[in-house]
Amino acid sequence: MSLTAIAFWALVVFAVVALFRGTRSDPKQARDENDDDARRILDQRFARGEIDLDEYHARQLVLRSTH
Repeated sequence: MSLTAIAFWALVVFAVVALFRGTRSDPKQARDENDDDARRILDQRFARGEIDLDEYHARQLVLRSTH
């Protein structure tokens, strides 16, 4: 009975840690998601007129070259 209770609480603790830690264990996947975020921000800045076409293309080139 006590072994079952210990196993149950260990499972609960593991589930809570997994929820807060996230399931991403692949650094390449995390980097790809960060690159997507950077491109999306760049697109938004261009759409709002914060940067001009030349700067937009230059920054796109930099983002592509960091892979």
